[in-house]
Amino acid sequence: MHKNKKINILSHILVWLVLFSLPYLLSYGQEQEINRIIAHFWIPIIFYACIFYINYFLFIDHFLFVKKTAQFILINVVFIALFIFFKEQIEVTFFEELIKKSDKTDGEGPPFKMFVYIQMLFYMVPLLFSIAIKTTKRWVKTEAERKEAINFKLKSELQHLHYQLQPHFFFNSLNNIYAMVDISPDQAKTSIHSLSKLMRYMLYETNVETIPLSKEIDFMKRYIDLMKLRVSDKTVVNYNFPKEGTGVKIAPLLFISLIENAFKHGVSASKESTIDITMTCDEKTVLFTIENDNFPKKTDDKSGSGIGIQNIEKRIELLYPNKNDFKTFVKDNRFIGHLEIDTN
Repeated sequence: MHKNKKINILSHILVWLVLFSLPYLLSYGQEQEINRIIAHFWIPIIFYACIFYINYFLFIDHFLFVKKTAQFILINVVFIALFIFFKEQIEVTFFEELIKKSDKTDGEGPPFKMFVYIQMLFYMVPLLFSIAIKTTKRWVKTEAERKEAINFKLKSELQHLHYQLQPHFFFNSLNNIYAMVDISPDQAKTSIHSLSKLMRYMLYETNVETIPLSKEIDFMKRYIDLMKLRVSDKTVVNYNFPKEGTGVKIAPLLFISLIENAFKHGVSASKESTIDITMTCDEKTVLFTIENDNFPKKTDDKSGSGIGIQNIEKRIELLYPNKNDFKTFVKDNRFIGHLEIDTN
């Protein structure tokens, strides 16, 4: 911020130095009469600078930006008229001989009305420049604040979805473990230990924008192994993940709700069922597909909140807008979830 302010001040100084040097830059080495330069060039530039900075620091903020346009125009007309008057008085008082020479050379000169009109146009240039620069700076600032507000809202919404997912995952896992307590206490103990590791990962390692895909794969494998403890031999679970580190980074916990959904609604205690999970990835694209038998919940079954799939949809739209392809459908009594993400 301090550095930008210094650059801003230096750029203003440089512009005015160039303007003051113009008579010499345009003369191609010819001798210049100093009095003529002072009277007809440097004094007007000083007044132009006054018009520019008075508007830049005061009038535009206090009148134009608060929609007091009439007052803004009136006060500028008064100031410009005063500067034209002061300029003429300075020339008459200090450069009388120069004016006499100019009158002899140029004759009578332009009519008074034309003279005033031309002078007003010259003074309009720094005024318009100050309006343009100030308006641009204000737009840039407003746009930056707007983007900051959007980013803050995005982060808040993502954080809410993340916190929403954690208890949903935890309660679903506890329900599964609870079902094992009477049937297999030893497996229940093992499951609690595995769940503690999974929750440690969710609480302490996923509070970042992206994580290595290899960590997310390890988390999914642990969860699948945990869920396999509670299903019967009638359920077959097949999964295929990339075996080597891909170097790809991805937002955490995008796929786990689909896997939860498969174990919750794709497994039957009395019927054979199969869950197939496949993930492939290249340098930038991750493709996740899950298929499971479809055993719809009964209408009177109030278990679960049903937020898992909705959570995925909201998160991927926020995290990967226009870079995702997510769809779920039922085909031949098999639920299919397809999620493709462009991580670039």
